[in-house]
Amino acid sequence: MHVPQFMPWIGNDEYEGMRPCFESQWITEGPKTKEFEEKLLALIGARYGVFAPNGTLALYLGLRALGIGPGDEVLVPDFTFMGSATAVEMTGAIPVFVDVNTRNFQIDLAHADALGQKKTKAIMPVHIYGTIADMDAVSAFAKRHGLLVIEDAAQAIGVRRNGKHAGSWGDVSCFSFFADKTITTGEGGFIVTNDEATYEKLRLLRNQGRRDRGTFIHPAIGYNFRITDMQAAIGLVQLGKLQEIVERKKTILQWYKTGLKDIKDITFFEPDPGTDWIPFRVGILLKKAHALMEHLKTKDIEPRTFFYPLHKQPCLAHLVRGGDEQFPNAIFGYEHGVCLPTFPTLKKEQVQYVCEVIKKFLLSA
Repeated sequence: MHVPQFMPWIGNDEYEGMRPCFESQWITEGPKTKEFEEKLLALIGARYGVFAPNGTLALYLGLRALGIGPGDEVLVPDFTFMGSATAVEMTGAIPVFVDVNTRNFQIDLAHADALGQKKTKAIMPVHIYGTIADMDAVSAFAKRHGLLVIEDAAQAIGVRRNGKHAGSWGDVSCFSFFADKTITTGEGGFIVTNDEATYEKLRLLRNQGRRDRGTFIHPAIGYNFRITDMQAAIGLVQLGKLQEIVERKKTILQWYKTGLKDIKDITFFEPDPGTDWIPFRVGILLKKAHALMEHLKTKDIEPRTFFYPLHKQPCLAHLVRGGDEQFPNAIFGYEHGVCLPTFPTLKKEQVQYVCEVIKKFLLSA
């Protein structure tokens, strides 16, 4: 039985959703984009939002709109996708890596206190694997140190903490609609803020330094970071399926928990109390993680490792302060973590097959 790591849930509904774009011949940003924006803002509970071509560029735009630039430093968790760090690097600022906890691998503020300097201007909590970091603690930390907050909520659309949607705490907050996210537009990103001045900066930065199309007068330096109405049309259909996607992902999580409940060597990734978990991946932790993943591949199952620590990335070595001893938890996650397939169309028999392969491997090891 083949079990891929991921397959997007797209089909005829998304195809039909794009039809009006062709019938009207409006394929650049237009009515579909506006409708998608309004529905996302209503879901998230933010006042303003703009789109970006992808999640990394959403972070870049958000940082730029906050005035982050050359010489500044931004605190970034060591356990995250590379885009969190490269978005900071694109602005000319320096990402400063912070270790994470070992329960759900969100930023650990106990490790951040000693890292702040006069050049530190912002903190970027990343909502890992479909849950939310302790944003009340992050907000208090930022206020105490005079820092701006940019939420990397790429994996957290639809996720709430004590009733508040991801993206409700930051000065800016960024989402991704890449193919493996909870809802997808293929590629795409979204930046939200409640500050009107920041919103106006975002509008200029993403649209060639002008607020509206059709003019050749550019009040500011900006770039083309727009999307298309075809992407937005897909996003609207996906947003309409969000609740069903959430229910399916949570059902898949329970299938895994039931299938692996008797394996004492396995610990599941666990969200904080009061926090949703819409599994971007179902993460498990065990001693023989990498050996298990190699075994799964031989059984036609596609696992993924946990994120490789940023401080160990070859291309970021020049930015690292301190050695592995500064990041024991991020290292622990990579060495012990396995991401199991969690896409909405995953079948129960596929999950059962994965669980049986895991159990047989661990019992025979």
